[in-house]
Amino acid sequence: RDIASCLVGSEMCIRDRPETFDAVLLPGGVINADEIRLHPKAREFVHAMHEAGKPLAVICHGAWLLISAGLVKDRKMTSWPSLADDLRNAGADWVDEEVVVDGRWISSRKPDDIPAFNREILRVFALVRH
Repeated sequence: RDIASCLVGSEMCIRDRPETFDAVLLPGGVINADEIRLHPKAREFVHAMHEAGKPLAVICHGAWLLISAGLVKDRKMTSWPSLADDLRNAGADWVDEEVVVDGRWISSRKPDDIPAFNREILRVFALVRH
């Protein structure tokens, strides 16, 4: 398995069936987020997870993959401020808030927002499991 398609700390890869996953959490970081969005399998994976109604959580630059997958139109989201234009240009309603929940989507801006991001991830993921 190549590192570009494997999930950190997991034996499962995005090549595996999306139905084997409960949710997606996309971390930030410019290099990682920019790299993963170039992979068609990654775009297909998040698209399948979205179509299955599974939660998607992104922080910082993680939203780039969702933009490249064509998923952000009409979504209310936040991100690292430099992605605001990218999200708006892709049809998202970008806001500068520490965490935004739009249905089963959770987005957050930066490391300082991680406590609020984690709180909402736990809340939304728990709702989906019940």
